[in-house]
Amino acid sequence: MSVERYQTTFIQQQFASRIGGPNYGKDTNIYKFEKIKRAKAAAKLAFPDVELIDLGVGEPDEMADAGIVAKLAEEAAKPENRGYADNGIAEFKEVAAKYLKAVFAVDGIDPNTEIVHSIGSKPALAMLPSVFINPGDVTILTVPGYPVLGTHTKYLGGEVYNVQLTKENNFLPDLDAIPVEIAQRAKLLYLNYPNNPTGAAATAQFFEEAVAWAKKFNVVVVHDAPYAALTFDGVKPLSFLSAPGAKDVGVELHSLSKSYNMTGWRIGFIAGNPLIIKAFSDVKDNNDSGQFIAIQKAAIYGLEHPEITEAISEKYSRRHNMLVGALNEIGFHAEKPKGSFFLYVEAPKGIKGGQRFECAEHFSQYLIREKLISIVPWNDAGNFIRFSVTFIAQGEAEELRVIDEIKHRLSDVEFEF
Repeated sequence: MSVERYQTTFIQQQFASRIGGPNYGKDTNIYKFEKIKRAKAAAKLAFPDVELIDLGVGEPDEMADAGIVAKLAEEAAKPENRGYADNGIAEFKEVAAKYLKAVFAVDGIDPNTEIVHSIGSKPALAMLPSVFINPGDVTILTVPGYPVLGTHTKYLGGEVYNVQLTKENNFLPDLDAIPVEIAQRAKLLYLNYPNNPTGAAATAQFFEEAVAWAKKFNVVVVHDAPYAALTFDGVKPLSFLSAPGAKDVGVELHSLSKSYNMTGWRIGFIAGNPLIIKAFSDVKDNNDSGQFIAIQKAAIYGLEHPEITEAISEKYSRRHNMLVGALNEIGFHAEKPKGSFFLYVEAPKGIKGGQRFECAEHFSQYLIREKLISIVPWNDAGNFIRFSVTFIAQGEAEELRVIDEIKHRLSDVEFEF
């Protein structure tokens, strides 16, 4: 039976309004990442013998450390690890607390009451609104940014208020610019540093200001920190929980996906205010039965070896140096970020003496179609494009080859900004 036939049945009338109601599946809009996917496929078809350089991928390009993989194999073979994990094993929580102290200098976290594991950060962000949001409540999101907390806020009948991240404010949200009537209705404030997609890093002063703002308006802070340990050039990893009073107002989400090349493993943890952790654990217990214990034990190995992340950071730092240098030679105005594997750059307005780009998305489509270089556009707060240094390249020589190829392909174009 075709999709069209299904749409004429009673099922079409039963869909929840949160996903479109009776109009579910009839939306003809093509979203950003689908456009990129289609453009890449068309470019490959048109130029089958030309390498497509993908600088848009938002996940690591390498396997997890061999020690982590070996630990998984070892623990997966033990019968005592086969069952449900529920809200996680005590050993994982204990090591996560030690990790926060060793890497971020966060002291005083009680592993029994102030940490619980999560099956990656995304499900945790999806579940947190169920802890707090009633119809009419507000979640404050930063844009550009990761929308999951806002999506589930809307599912629950809440509202989302967007705060733009601008270059003029170092891609930090201007909390004082949030209208008082919004702040008074808000339940949640979402922060994410180092930031996706801007690569911006927060400061200790900003986190202290966020704590003060949250206390003033009784708002819970959710700091999403999957890139927190990926910092460069002498910048030390910084945790929201290191700010005085942070534990009074919020929680922080950590993930091993980016910092340990464990994206598909789906393991992380949420730490902070004990009452939030308790409530989140109750909601989580009704959503999942915990991550495979063998994965938790492999993650323990990783958390006990932060030097794995330090080596990954060194690689990303080197690639950032290469990419920033190449882009600036071509005419872009790129600045190396303080963390993450993302590079956020203003998109050109056009080609000198040639075509114009109405927005970042138009430029990104041009780059894929004409130069077989894939990036991600962001038009939420100005016209910017996001490069990722997680492109496929084995070793420094191959990295240099990829960067040189990018320069070669763009050397015959003079962009206007």
